[in-house]
Parts: sequence; structure tokens; C-alpha cells
Amino acid sequence: MILDGKAAALKIRARLREEVENLRPLLGREPGLAVILAGDDPSSRIYVRNKRQACAEAGCRSLLYELPASLGQAEMERLVDELNAREEVDGILIQLPLPPGLDSLKLLERIAPSKDVDGFHPQNMGRLALGLPGLRPCTPAGVMELLRLHGLSPQGKKAVVVGRSNIVGKPLALMLEADGPQGNATVTLCHSHTPDIKKECLRADFIFLALGRPQWLKADMVKEGAVVVDIGITRTDLGLKGDCDFDALLPKVRAITPVPGGIGPMTIAMLLRNTLQACILRAGGAP
Repeated sequence: MILDGKAAALKIRARLREEVENLRPLLGREPGLAVILAGDDPSSRIYVRNKRQACAEAGCRSLLYELPASLGQAEMERLVDELNAREEVDGILIQLPLPPGLDSLKLLERIAPSKDVDGFHPQNMGRLALGLPGLRPCTPAGVMELLRLHGLSPQGKKAVVVGRSNIVGKPLALMLEADGPQGNATVTLCHSHTPDIKKECLRADFIFLALGRPQWLKADMVKEGAVVVDIGITRTDLGLKGDCDFDALLPKVRAITPVPGGIGPMTIAMLLRNTLQACILRAGGAP
């Protein structure tokens, strides 16, 4: 089974658009997302363009703040403070990576937790760790939603997450082990100091890759019938490649995500869902 994230994301975005249409008469406006883009990184510009287009298609308003790479930390912090105070802004997204000299962690911490639609604020990460409701990091949330939509539950299974970043690996591990029908997995979080990652992968029912190393996972590292979710993406001379050897794994696994067209579209869909949820919560409604 190929887990088509593009098709799933389109359905989610269509449903979100209906919800936005229902919400607009109550609020007198559409949900608003502020996007901060500092510098001229080409990949960041593409990501921001895709996010803004998805916002428009879902009926949300996006506000783009394009800033020079030379902008200082204090100016960036003042902009975040201004956006925190603006009533029509429900979500704030800082496109990463930031230019050298800017402290991304301090800026992410400065975003009001109620407007942290990326789900990176320590308060929202803490709520995730404690199993409390909150805005979830978009990529891990997209992974879990794609599994749910395809009837794939890691409950009672062994899951291996390769890569321990704060953006993907760590929050994904927390979601997989959380109590609930899409959780309750036994999770191993692998990284550069794991003694034998191949051995861990061969024991796994679910493998999640977030390395950024093209075609790293080979067929001899996966047992028959495993589910492989490829979150990594790297631009190579042969085009965009994921962290797994897709063609070699396809005949062996139960399910696998393509790159591109797997988790990327789901990440944007979850960003829109977080924006809508933030809007509803700030208006005093239930998520």
C-alpha cells in the first residue's frame, strides 16, 4: 500500500474549508496566519509559497512578512510581540531555518502558546509530553493522521523512530507511545549513538525516518510486512529523494510513503488545522 499524503491532504483541506465557512459568520472574519520569512533561502520561499496557497484554498487569510537576512534579533522579537497582540492573527509561523545570527529558539519561545501553530513552543511540547490537549507539531501530527486515515494503528506494535530532532523525532515518539487507539506503541528512538540501528529496524513493525540522508534505509534493514513512513527529503541531482530506498522496499513492506507526495502535504494540512483550532480556542470555543 502506498500512503498517498497528497490525496489525503486534499480531503482534509476541503473539510477545513467547510469548517472555515461555517465559522466566518460567527467571527466576522476568517482565521488568520502570519508567516515570517527572513532571508532569501530558495527552499524556504517555496515552502512559504505552498503554505500561503494552501491557506487561500482553505479560506484562511495569510499575512506574509518578508524580512532581510540582516535584520537583528531585537527587530524580529518586536515583530513577534506585535503579532502576538493583533486580534486578527490566530497563528504565527516562523519559517526555518533562519539566517545566521538569529536565535530561532528564543523567537519560537516568544510566540504566544495560543498562536504557536507549529507546535514548537515549550508549553505546547510540555502538554504533548503530559498527554494534555494542545497544538501539536505539524509533521508528526501529519504522520499520525495519515496512518489513521489508512487504518494503520501502531497500538501494541514495536515502532522505531530514526532521528531525534525536536521538530519531528521526539514529538513523534511521544505521540506513538501516548495512550489511545493511534498510540500505545513500544517506541525506540534511534540516533547517531545507537549501537546497531539495523538490528532495531529489523525488529520494528513501524519504521519512521527523519534523517535527511537519501535512500539510507535499505531492503535488508526491514522485515517483511513492516510499515515505513519516510519523513526525510533531500534535493539531489536525481531529484527529491527520501530517506528510504523506495523501489527496493516496495515489494517487501505492508505500506510505505512516497517522497515527494507523502508527509509533506500532510504537514501543511496540519498547519491549517492548527490555525483553525487556534482561532476557535481564542474565540472561546471547543477544539
